[in-house]
Amino acid sequence: MNSRLALAVAGWLLAAALATGTGVAVLGLLGRPLTGPAERPMTAEEIRLALARDTPGPPSPASTPAVAAPADPPGGETPKAAPATGRRLVSTGAGSLIARCDGGLVRLQSWTPAQGYEVDDVDPGPDDRARVKFESDEGRLEVEVRCAGGVPVPRITRHD
Repeated sequence: MNSRLALAVAGWLLAAALATGTGVAVLGLLGRPLTGPAERPMTAEEIRLALARDTPGPPSPASTPAVAAPADPPGGETPKAAPATGRRLVSTGAGSLIARCDGGLVRLQSWTPAQGYEVDDVDPGPDDRARVKFESDEGRLEVEVRCAGGVPVPRITRHD
């Protein structure tokens, strides 16, 4: 009877080891380690490289009409300078967005409200204009983006 018990324990240990090994192998094939998530936040340099890799070159100066810079928007919000790539990051105290012009149409690629704000309404395009409204207890801020010369141009309006 002692040998039967030893054989049962050995069989159970072998089955447990095989099941554990199979689970580890499957997780390894899926790319997710046992000790934590496989995803990690991108660094600023990785984001810059990804944006540069995904962005077409600037339009030629002969095909780009002169565009007057928009006046400073109300509320002290100042959009960042537009790159010549057709893509633009617009940061405000209420949130941020990335807009892209393609074929004269603007499209919001992403939008993120700042802490204390939420997205009230969004029209991501592609269209002749795209907009997003950020809302908090203190008021609303609307960012409308249009294309001018292949570059996104924001207009920021605060609604208190």
